Amino acid sequence: MSTWIWAAVLLAAVFAAEWGSDHLAEPLRKLRKQWGLSAAAGGSVIGIATASPEVGVNITSAVRGVSDIGLGAMLGSTVIGIPALVSVGYLATRKRDIPDDPGHQRHLREHLLRVDPSAVTVQALPYLGILALAAVLILPSPWQGLQPIDGWILLAAYIAYAGQAFLRGRGEAEQVEWSRKGIWLAVAGVGVLALGAYFTVISTQNLVKAFGISPIIGGLFITAPLAALPEIFASWKLSRSGQITPALTNIIGDHAVTMTVGFLPLALVVTPIDNFRLVWVSFVFVALMPLLYAAFIRWGGPEPGFRRWQVLTLLGAYFVYVGVVVVWVLELV
Repeated sequence: MSTWIWAAVLLAAVFAAEWGSDHLAEPLRKLRKQWGLSAAAGGSVIGIATASPEVGVNITSAVRGVSDIGLGAMLGSTVIGIPALVSVGYLATRKRDIPDDPGHQRHLREHLLRVDPSAVTVQALPYLGILALAAVLILPSPWQGLQPIDGWILLAAYIAYAGQAFLRGRGEAEQVEWSRKGIWLAVAGVGVLALGAYFTVISTQNLVKAFGISPIIGGLFITAPLAALPEIFASWKLSRSGQITPALTNIIGDHAVTMTVGFLPLALVVTPIDNFRLVWVSFVFVALMPLLYAAFIRWGGPEPGFRRWQVLTLLGAYFVYVGVVVVWVLELV
């Protein structure tokens, strides 16, 4: 098959996996309301569904013996995710009328994308703790790489992360309606998600072979950006409907699952680190994004959220990452 055909297969597989995760996310959204979780805390629940494509890719990568594709896709998606979604959320809300936001006209004048400040304490700071733990488990030379014990420790870290979000984000429960159709769609979503994850890995394998690049680079710069597209579209739609905090906090819950549960399949098959410089540089930027996210919301101005210059800073940080990888890590220039 030609490169273009495999690229089309990859794009279709990514959207299939996202379709599956969307239908899996719907019952989780209902559970969030039924349990009385805030929008910020609910991100840790919905993140289970939104991160499921990445987890599926890692399972497939581990089974097929190409763990570097999964590792690259994980790191790439967690670097690009926050800048992409914050930028899309900002652009999507620049129209003149946003429901459920009575202060929107003022926010437009101030170039502000307002976000619930609890996103920092409930989501971003615990997620930074997860990243610190992952770095300690994976990067030091005496035990460098992913071993089964690392995967189980990170799984326990996710349970602790979700638990604190539940306890700190409880509010009044809401009545929700459950339908048989919705449940069956969620079940079908799991099947489509698995199929999409499988073909995501197959097509990435063929693309890296055609381009003559390493699997981890393919995961970082082919699979991860394409995998972000469906979530970007969903964030645009959610932000324009006025649900800005869920649109911008679900990504932290997504990344928390990716960097804990997502590591488990790769750890169980034991994944060494072949390009250490690339991995540690990626880890630095994986941590920088939520650090900027938290700082901008908490200390960026008198009202919590993102100003225009902060959105541009997040985008700039991603392009700096790409430049560092291309110029210093891979020495392509």
